[in-house]
Amino acid sequence: MINRRHAMAAGAAASVLPSVATGEPVTAFDAALGAAFDGVKPVALAGGVVTPQGLEWSGVRGVRRTGQEASALAGDRWHLGSNTKAMTAAVFARLVEQGRARWAMPLSEAFPGMTVDAGWDGATLDAFMTHTAGLKDEAVMGMAWLMTARADPKSLSEQRRAIVEKALSAPPSGTRGTFEYGNANYVLLGAAIEAVTGGSWEEAMQAELFTPLGLSSAGFGAPKGENAWGHRRMGETAIAMDPNDDGSDNPLALGPAGTAHMTAADYGRFLQVFLTEGGGWLKPETIQRLIAPPEGQGYAYGWIVLPPQPWAKGPVIAHEGSNTLWHAIAIVDPAGGRALFGLSNDGGRGGPACQALAMGLLRAL
Repeated sequence: MINRRHAMAAGAAASVLPSVATGEPVTAFDAALGAAFDGVKPVALAGGVVTPQGLEWSGVRGVRRTGQEASALAGDRWHLGSNTKAMTAAVFARLVEQGRARWAMPLSEAFPGMTVDAGWDGATLDAFMTHTAGLKDEAVMGMAWLMTARADPKSLSEQRRAIVEKALSAPPSGTRGTFEYGNANYVLLGAAIEAVTGGSWEEAMQAELFTPLGLSSAGFGAPKGENAWGHRRMGETAIAMDPNDDGSDNPLALGPAGTAHMTAADYGRFLQVFLTEGGGWLKPETIQRLIAPPEGQGYAYGWIVLPPQPWAKGPVIAHEGSNTLWHAIAIVDPAGGRALFGLSNDGGRGGPACQALAMGLLRAL
């Protein structure tokens, strides 16, 4: 059950304080954002605090593009990188609830008719979701793939299936049962979702996640239009990357592992699901499955499970994501009824800035 008293305490922590610089009212959350932004100096930094009732607070500092005056806005869309993985796992969970898939789904059932090496005998999709299947990125998505994938004329679904066929037709490239984080695991999960639904992973995300939760800003790849741009660092210099440029994101075939983007408000809405026992979108027992790692492991279904935290009311889940041009961080205390996140359009300074903001928001809470 949600700890309502803790949720109320989170609201009380956002008490209004006077700004030393302007005298205008500023919350402790605003102060944490300002301190992280001024301390690290990314191009832009946004953040939010979420309770079971929704987005408690959000703020943004900085500009959309270095060298220009246009401010980054609360309504800008932010690239989530590997924080997409929790969304892909949740979409698979929706398919399980609908009876179209199942937990511990064998590879032969997920990919009927595909040639699978005997080294994968007994492997299930759960092992790939928790990065314990024994699949290494270098075996199927190394530098050669990254350099050529954007020019591949096949559909994204066909590209993902080709990656899976290459992975499963050979013995495991890693040690089965041992945690080894890799994007290929979630590309395989995305391909399984495509096999189950008969459509693309992008279509499944729209139908099962974006539309039911009302995430109207959500999309894939570098956000285009009037929006913040991602930035690559060359030493101390931040270089803005045109979202229409191929180098503005990883190849889109990697999507299930890390290409989603959305506004801070919509990301907060997704995190809210984990504070409300599914919020009617997923069942409470499904949420518990998604945030529980295998025995002896520390990675659940798209979430890192942190060691016990003194400030939390129960297990804490977290994740960071980056495509080297953007950065995202999320920390969720489901039992305590609170979550927080940081987002940046700076691939170099975004990580330290998001981490500093997260620590500042925790102190404010």
